[in-house]
Amino acid sequence: MNQYIDMAKDYLVNSNSDAIGVAILDFSDHSYKHFELYQDFKNPNTTKGEVYFDLASLTKPLVNSFAHIIEKIDDHDLELLLNHRAGLPAWGVLQKDYWQDQLNSYDIKESDTLYSDFSALRYMLEFEKKTQKKIYDVVRVEHDENIKFWKNLSTETVVQNGFYKNKPNIGKVHDPNAFNLNVFTSHAGLFGTIDGLARTLLNFDQKYNLLNKFKSRSEKRFHLGFDTVETPEQTLAGAGCSALTFGHLGFTGTSFWIDPERKLGHIILTNATKLYWYDKNQLNVLRRELGKQVWNS
Repeated sequence: MNQYIDMAKDYLVNSNSDAIGVAILDFSDHSYKHFELYQDFKNPNTTKGEVYFDLASLTKPLVNSFAHIIEKIDDHDLELLLNHRAGLPAWGVLQKDYWQDQLNSYDIKESDTLYSDFSALRYMLEFEKKTQKKIYDVVRVEHDENIKFWKNLSTETVVQNGFYKNKPNIGKVHDPNAFNLNVFTSHAGLFGTIDGLARTLLNFDQKYNLLNKFKSRSEKRFHLGFDTVETPEQTLAGAGCSALTFGHLGFTGTSFWIDPERKLGHIILTNATKLYWYDKNQLNVLRRELGKQVWNS
């Protein structure tokens, strides 16, 4: 792990972040190794994760994708919404008092892929309407105890992401719609530790055979709500992964990628939006370099 720790230290020195967690996942025996760096950059914590990161859009697969697989959903409209092909806008400001009406006003029609927070939120509404179950109730039992909805945080150590009313935003979700709606949403809002996310992904595979659902390359970019690798040699997952690799990215500087051929995966959690959101060049360098080392290890 020393080479990954060195990469993480270089990233912290040259970026906007002041915290990072990295995990390497081995799905052949459902084990993992991890570390986190926060405050004390010289001594990485490799035991229990103590730092909670805003997982941002990693919430989408941890909620929508998990629910879709758990409930064995076979519904064309839900699949379009899950895979960002339902024709909904990518984003917009939602009004707190009638956000559900806003989302329901869009017709679901098969379209080209357009990554969409609105599509993820509409999936939640349609899932709950068709199953008569609250989506978070369905998936939270499959989440590690260190994966938490942001409004359930209390005394946990949480890193800063941006500002709110000119004060450091610590403990509140960074996504503006998730924050303003102030209720559970499936597009953003989960926080977690590096080891908590590692256990969640490994345990979900063990219980629901997640990797087996990616035995063949998807014709479209998204499959079961997970992003896939389109150009293996240029991907943010890191060069050297197979064409079957899947995962997701989060706006705050989070990501995970899993290669079902190698049965390996890696997670990177950061607070790349600590002070500002618009420069993630160093983060993307880290993603590519670390991923390349993992796939070739």
